Amino acid sequence: MIKTITKIGNSHGVIFDTALLELAHLKAGDTVNVEIHAGGTITLTPMRPQPSRPEVSRAINATMKDYARTLKKLA
Repeated sequence: MIKTITKIGNSHGVIFDTALLELAHLKAGDTVNVEIHAGGTITLTPMRPQPSRPEVSRAINATMKDYARTLKKLA
């Protein structure tokens, strides 16, 4: 996909259309990490919060409870 760098106030930017944001699972206000690589390649990486250990544990326990019969049959 080809985009053009546009002047926005005293800065410059690239406008991401709705389809591109949806494909990247991003929305206005999301935080991204910007990295510049050798040769001038720019990488944007979404900064998504990682779930805490208790949150992961709760999700696993809920799944095991909800699917206990199925998991027992598979064992």
